[in-house]
Amino acid sequence: MIECILGRLVEKSPTHAVIQTGGIGFHLPIPLSSYDALPLPGEEVKLYTYLVVREDSLTLYGFAGLDERGMFERLIQVSGIGPKLALTALSGLPLRDLKRAIADGDVKRLSSISGIGKKMAERMVVELRDKLGAAESLELRSSEPGMSSNLRDAILALVALGYKQQEARKLLEKVQHTHPDGLEVEELVRKALSGS
Repeated sequence: MIECILGRLVEKSPTHAVIQTGGIGFHLPIPLSSYDALPLPGEEVKLYTYLVVREDSLTLYGFAGLDERGMFERLIQVSGIGPKLALTALSGLPLRDLKRAIADGDVKRLSSISGIGKKMAERMVVELRDKLGAAESLELRSSEPGMSSNLRDAILALVALGYKQQEARKLLEKVQHTHPDGLEVEELVRKALSGS
């Protein structure tokens, strides 16, 4: 796999970037969010890449960050979503909003993206919700009122020990209810495991 490309930005548009490196100009389709992160033409730029090999083409896609590329890789694993539709999804919503819509099962929000209907949105939720992982889904919910960093870290610790996220949260909320003065992460986890 070609991990990234570093070179001089020759041309940029909301749909692609041309980067010259080693005497070669590479045309890379990009999402809108990556376009916003690009410098002015003539300046040096680094894009993370993903190579899609088809029977009749080799296409190198570019991304400003690893999170974007990771989401692109997840999206193209959903049946019915190819690279172009994955780029459209990344361009249709900010990355954080796209992940939140998937994690929350917000089919209406996902189907507001051009080219994604209700059935495709439902498929995205079903196939990707679990792939976001506990850490990402907790990060998305970290803005919930009342969710302290200690509680979030304790939930992650319990998930790492094999508990389901909802189950871990219920255990810890019970502990917090009996100890309203607040506890450190280690103490929260210990009390949740011992049931006190």
